Amino acid sequence: MNALSPAFTPSWHAELELGYGRDGAHTRPTLRRHLGPLRVQKHLHAEGPEVCQHIIVHPPGGIAGGDRLDISATVGERAWAQLTSPGAAKWYRAAGPAYQQVKLRVEAGATLEWLPQETIVYAAAQAELSTDIELLGDARLFYWDIVALGRPASGERFDSGHFQAQLNIRRDGQLLWHERQRVVGGDGLLDSPIGLGGQPVFATLLISAEAPAELLERCRDLPSRVRGDLTQLPGLLVARCLADEALHARAWLIELWRLLRPAMLGREALAPRIWST
Repeated sequence: MNALSPAFTPSWHAELELGYGRDGAHTRPTLRRHLGPLRVQKHLHAEGPEVCQHIIVHPPGGIAGGDRLDISATVGERAWAQLTSPGAAKWYRAAGPAYQQVKLRVEAGATLEWLPQETIVYAAAQAELSTDIELLGDARLFYWDIVALGRPASGERFDSGHFQAQLNIRRDGQLLWHERQRVVGGDGLLDSPIGLGGQPVFATLLISAEAPAELLERCRDLPSRVRGDLTQLPGLLVARCLADEALHARAWLIELWRLLRPAMLGREALAPRIWST
């Protein structure tokens, strides 16, 4: 028998489309469509009927070259959806790029909390992400993302490959936030003080509201193992940090969420149980 050519690794194209609506005092799923390996677990109302929580699951457990994930969600008027994930999203080393596109729409009077766990980008991965968020009227958004480059605990530096991401947030068609990132493995900015300063993890939190100065100072006074700060922009609160471990960045974001959610969204911060497993 002739030797086989290098193993063929199929790529996955996965789609997930979600919708939420307000039914009396309840937020309920109104749409759940999937194609390929993207799912949501059973919806939960852990903190009462008003908030519908879904956990987005990618059963293959990692994203490889050629994979494409498309996620969209619409939160209808006065509904409240909280979306998270069961664990880290892992982008594996690959000979070609893999893609993720997220489109989120939050209608008037509605609230969306987009709170995934960290994204781990292995050395030699080629990860390309795009996120577009549309807010209508007085819609509210609480959004974060955590990115870990390489696997420092395993001695792996992000010395090859690339990570690039684009984020756009609009309210009624007007651009509130536009950000583009591209980090190339082995680039000098990984260690430069004007770049990541040798820290392999960076995280961002965005809230579509304005916080009083006293609340910002309480956030800045939180004990933490990250280097982070908050900036109030017109209609948008931005928090960023650098960290040596994703665990430290996630802990900082959760503590900010515990302080900011009651003050800015009017509900006590009840952490999803999946974060503790």
